[in-house]
Amino acid sequence: MSKFVASLAVVGALLSGNAVAEPAKPTVVLVHGAFADSSSWNGVTRILQKDGYPVVAAANPLRSVSSDAAYVSDIVASIEGPVVLVGHSYGGQVITTAANGKDNVKALVYVAAFAPEEGEAAADLAGKFPGGTLAQALAAPVKLADGGIDLSIDQEKFHDQFAHDVSVGEAALMAAGQRPITQAALTEKSGKPAWKALPSYFVYGDGDKNIPARALGFMAERAASKRTVVVEGASHVVMVSQPKAVADLIEEAAQHAR
Repeated sequence: MSKFVASLAVVGALLSGNAVAEPAKPTVVLVHGAFADSSSWNGVTRILQKDGYPVVAAANPLRSVSSDAAYVSDIVASIEGPVVLVGHSYGGQVITTAANGKDNVKALVYVAAFAPEEGEAAADLAGKFPGGTLAQALAAPVKLADGGIDLSIDQEKFHDQFAHDVSVGEAALMAAGQRPITQAALTEKSGKPAWKALPSYFVYGDGDKNIPARALGFMAERAASKRTVVVEGASHVVMVSQPKAVADLIEEAAQHAR
């Protein structure tokens, strides 16, 4: 159909009172990382929903990269239409794996997140550059019946380490409700990275104490980030303290994902 004929069709539809259907917006799947939970996306979700985006904030089990990625992959497979997959912190490693083989995933957004290369683990990347202080802020490990170890952040250190740019009261709630991660998940090596095949976007704060800003910048550059947003002074939970900056980048990715 020529552009002229197509234009006449649009005009005719308008004159007849029939609106031209807008393409459906991609579904945004949000994957939290270690020491957080799905509620950490509430501010971002509120903005995305107001702007008409379907949102699923997945409950990431934080047990192992392979099993967590399989769980997220199943969620993606249940969604009709395009998906923008978003990961925070360790959730970045999960989406890097979960997107493989899922044709409806059109873009990846890394929010203060790991974007590992094949053979890398989150623990490797966190220690690649100086500046991270997570190890000193961890609580006493919990020994699991299966022989594994669960890790969490000491509640007294949570505000300064994880969320220095949110209120003390909000950080206390986050600390009490944090989801622990197994030590094995943080040391599990990644497989084929989906960011090599999909457009990727990055946002993080330069005040991050869990993953040093230099490490985050290194991963963004390596992944040929379509757009990288660095929020001055923001903590590791930039999606909580600066939800608009994060939502804006997700929507930019979504606009190119239809």
